[in-house]
Amino acid sequence: MITDHFGAKTLAIMEHALDEACKLMPAGGERHDDRRYIADRILECAERGDTSLDALSEAGRGAAGELSASSPPGKREAR
Repeated sequence: MITDHFGAKTLAIMEHALDEACKLMPAGGERHDDRRYIADRILECAERGDTSLDALSEAGRGAAGELSASSPPGKREAR
């Protein structure tokens, strides 16, 4: 479980990065699959040992950008 690998501070930073990245998505990132994709990219960053707010936020923004670029708004398919 993720809580076994990271402390409370890192988990809070990860959650903040996820919430901020999801705000970049159409409809605020309410699609579960999109949110999961972004969370996975943030987790990968943290697992590499880069747990700073800047790094995790960048990972989240990058994932949101990938999702937005891969499917134009209104044409998005379920993942």
